[in-house]
Amino acid sequence: MPATDTVPATPHSLSDFSHSDGVRVADVELDGATLFRVRGISAFPAAERAKRIRQQIVAVARNPEIDPEVRRAVLQGDRLRLEIDGELLGYLLPVDAEIEEVPLEVLAEAILPRVSEAIFKYRETRSSRSLLRSTGILLGITAVAGLLLWGMSALFRWLNRLIERAVKLRIERIEKASHKVIDAAQLWSWFGGLLRGLRTLTLAAIVLTWLNSALGLYPWTRPFATDIFRLLLNPLQKMGVGLIESLPDLVFLVVLYFVVRFLLSATHNFFQRVDRGWIRLDNFDRDWAMPTYRIARILVIAFALVVAYPYIPGSDSEAFKGVSIFLGVVFSIGSSSFIANMIAGYSLTYRGAFREGDRVRIGEHVGDVVDVRALSTRMRSLKNEEINIPNSEVLASAVVNYSTFGREQGIILHTDVGIGYDTPWRQVEAMLLQAAARTEGLEPEPPPFVLQTSMGDFTVVYQLNAFCRDAAAMMKLYSALHANIQDVFNEYGVQIMSPNYEQDPAELKIVPKEQWFAAPAKPPSPASGKPLQSP
Repeated sequence: MPATDTVPATPHSLSDFSHSDGVRVADVELDGATLFRVRGISAFPAAERAKRIRQQIVAVARNPEIDPEVRRAVLQGDRLRLEIDGELLGYLLPVDAEIEEVPLEVLAEAILPRVSEAIFKYRETRSSRSLLRSTGILLGITAVAGLLLWGMSALFRWLNRLIERAVKLRIERIEKASHKVIDAAQLWSWFGGLLRGLRTLTLAAIVLTWLNSALGLYPWTRPFATDIFRLLLNPLQKMGVGLIESLPDLVFLVVLYFVVRFLLSATHNFFQRVDRGWIRLDNFDRDWAMPTYRIARILVIAFALVVAYPYIPGSDSEAFKGVSIFLGVVFSIGSSSFIANMIAGYSLTYRGAFREGDRVRIGEHVGDVVDVRALSTRMRSLKNEEINIPNSEVLASAVVNYSTFGREQGIILHTDVGIGYDTPWRQVEAMLLQAAARTEGLEPEPPPFVLQTSMGDFTVVYQLNAFCRDAAAMMKLYSALHANIQDVFNEYGVQIMSPNYEQDPAELKIVPKEQWFAAPAKPPSPASGKPLQSP
């Protein structure tokens, strides 16, 4: 292009742009269309430079007295001054030409016609005739979009009824044939969900197409028209590219999943056979089999996660690492009691303090063990109440198991009575043994026995001991034993002086035999076989 007289330099020296290698590039745009690209430096960024050039172009376009066909490029030192009808647009630098890899003059010859055409188009799209035409088109495409939405909704309702008639009956037949193994309602929900998803995608496509067309009709909203699909498609594109790049890692994770699944299955089968007694291990109780399997499963899964972590897509990103650290801190802070109870639960298994169904005392609680879970132990109290005790508390408490030896040798039930020194000890022992013999449920072998546990100021304390093999019935047996002790001592006229004694009463504190069944008590029938009879 012919050079003209030198134009005075602008206040901003642009010669620095010749040293802008590696600086970011910005697009000079008008109504969403890119005209050319420029570079910048740290003192005058590319985005700011492109913004100023665009402002100059817009100012020229808004002035109808300026002819866009009159354009030229003036060489000023190492740069070109771009003009439209004598109005400055901006400067082209050698570094701008390096972007397109062409000489600076060739770049100017390509840019000026595009700028002129953009100015013509800018004026045309903002004319009254163009805006009226765009408004008419907008009304038309809006009507078409509305009809399409109504038609597609009606079409999918018709398809839903058609598929319901054609498929639902067959699904119900399949459910009956499979003996309820296949759930017809679930299958139909899948079909219905697929149809609803397809309907949503279709309606969303119609709305997005209308929105893109409507925004593209007006110059002020035209840049947003291209951004709509870009916002939707760019993430999908990135996900697709990321999926393709991650295929080797995903294949490794799939293989690792099946390997871990095989190991867990083999481990489960092994410990299940140990639990059933099919495989015997020295010094390994059968009750330990399934808890040991659960521990082994946790270890295998943890090892698999450690191996899989580097192959998880995005695991090397800072966001993934931050979330991992955050979850680790939350888990470590909030799970201290959880971990303590879980470890205590497994410790109880190997401790062998009790089994399910045993009658035990844990702290102040007495009852039957219902089950031992990972975090807590459930008991049924003697009053048929459910007691849930954390395993950490169980591990820290002394556990009394009434059932362990009760099944083999029998548990000893014992009760104390205080009798005065004026009653022969041999008579007292005989009466206590007679009361034990009358109590059904106590074992005759080994035979009951009596111990003189202490000699107080006024009484001798006798302790009756008798064997029982049913720990669950111990409370009923205690009640029956106490009743028989009272009956025997009343029968022989011996006063029970425990627990407290102050002085000899005027008359012995015994119940005469004729008052044993005072109302509302009922005497036993002769056929009951009771040793004590009604007077």
